[in-house]
Amino acid sequence: MATEDPSPSGGSSSLGPASVARQAFRLLNPFMVALWRLGLGGMLNSWPPVGGRLMVLVHRGRRSGNRYLTPLNYAIVGGDVYCLAGYGEAADWFRNALAAPSVEVWLPSGWWEAEAVDVSAVPERMALMRSVLIGSGFAAYAAGINPRRWSDAQLKEKTRGYRLLRLERTMARTGPGGPGDQAWVWPLATAVVLTGWVHRWRRTNQGTIT
Repeated sequence: MATEDPSPSGGSSSLGPASVARQAFRLLNPFMVALWRLGLGGMLNSWPPVGGRLMVLVHRGRRSGNRYLTPLNYAIVGGDVYCLAGYGEAADWFRNALAAPSVEVWLPSGWWEAEAVDVSAVPERMALMRSVLIGSGFAAYAAGINPRRWSDAQLKEKTRGYRLLRLERTMARTGPGGPGDQAWVWPLATAVVLTGWVHRWRRTNQGTIT
């Protein structure tokens, strides 16, 4: 059974701006996962400069073994998928991915199995970090970061505690349990609405039909 990660970011309970943004994202996460499951993941990625590029990382709890779904911003560089743990090693999803690196990735282009690798210390860290932050849309600015204008030195200072994860796609997935697994709701909802509309139309026009 899949559930949304109840604590996707971990970290402090401070009431600073970053913490407020974090709490807002935690509230939005189940909604974003629901849209993916309804087959609307592409819609979430329709305006990257504002809404960012959004994927879903499917990972296993390192203690419980439960399957969790966590929406994350990402960038694709050299064919691999990169994402950030803005709260560092305190992020539950990040620790889960390191403990059980065989994960799944839901992208607008498809559903993949992948291997998670911590690349926080690679020489190209800053360039990769900048790509993901640009792909985060307004979320980067909500965290007080301007990835398009800041120098590497400024970005390095601000993201000192961040962790960078590379997701190396290994195999395409299909079948149940992936993005769009609840898309059946749409034809059912359409049928219910149309049935109600026809019933109401008949009642309204019953007296006028001869």
